Amino acid sequence: MTHWSLPITTPRLVLRDFIENDWEVVHEYGSDAEVARYMPWGPNTEEDTRALIARAIASRSEEPRTKFELAVTIAESGRLIGGCGIRISRPDDLGADMGYCLRRDCWGIGFGTEASRALVAFGFQELGLHRIVATCDPENTASSHVLEKTGMRREALLRSDSKIDGRWRDSYLYAIIEEEWRNLNG
Repeated sequence: MTHWSLPITTPRLVLRDFIENDWEVVHEYGSDAEVARYMPWGPNTEEDTRALIARAIASRSEEPRTKFELAVTIAESGRLIGGCGIRISRPDDLGADMGYCLRRDCWGIGFGTEASRALVAFGFQELGLHRIVATCDPENTASSHVLEKTGMRREALLRSDSKIDGRWRDSYLYAIIEEEWRNLNG
């Protein structure tokens, strides 16, 4: 079994595997309609949140491991403030997708960018990826800014690519390749 350099630490955050007891805190933000506004899920029921945590825990035992769903915690206190993940979606092409979600009281202070940069570094350094993509709703300008500060470029507008709450929604596609990342991070 392969062992990864987890948890991932940054100056202010620790990204670690979810544990079963995390479900209640995850449910606090996962059931918040404003947090789920641009997400393809939610607001979550308790059953949804428990299933999410169970899937995250189960994915750790897959061999090879292709999904890294991680709790975002404050390094100093251990407080869980969100979740993030990177999923190898195209193993033959060394491609992955990533995403993140933070509780509302942690928006706008750089935690999303810090977690995203750490995920991208993990993807290129630990997982040996070539390309990492992320999508966001065009109305979610905060998420667009996070992805751009992470070093990703907007490559496309995916028209009517996801059906959320009964209506078709567009997405921006962002991506970064390993060579670009290395040039940005010397």
